Amino acid sequence: MIKISNINNIHEDFAADFLGKASTLYLGKAAGSEKFYINIDRIVPGYKSTKYHSHTKQEEFFLILNGEGTLRIDDKEYLIKKGDFVSKPAGKNIAHQFINTGNEVLEILDIGSKEQGDIAYYPDEEVFYLSDQELVFNKNHNLDQWDSEPNK
Repeated sequence: MIKISNINNIHEDFAADFLGKASTLYLGKAAGSEKFYINIDRIVPGYKSTKYHSHTKQEEFFLILNGEGTLRIDDKEYLIKKGDFVSKPAGKNIAHQFINTGNEVLEILDIGSKEQGDIAYYPDEEVFYLSDQELVFNKNHNLDQWDSEPNK
């Protein structure tokens, strides 16, 4: 069944606020997408989209809809602005993170594949996250208190 929705009428079940510093609209989920996600991420000036991380199986594409900032990707930093886009292939150890270094909300269209068995790796902390099992660990043991929130 086809579901037509409007971005201005997203139900609260398909929106998340992260400490008032970032938010996400889960458009793909709201529309019933099964094989990929489509999100709009909004980051307040001075804050980050996520912790710096890579994926083993998930491919991602980002389009800057509004604002400007810094893309930290593959151990380099790039200035980004409205209209810029980048793709991040899966399984190549390419970590990424957006940082709002501008003066207005940084808005990003974030599209990616949903992959069973994907492992996110956070190189700054040497932490692995198995999303299917919600299991977090480092090289030595399971981490019960770890949190993926980048803006604490």
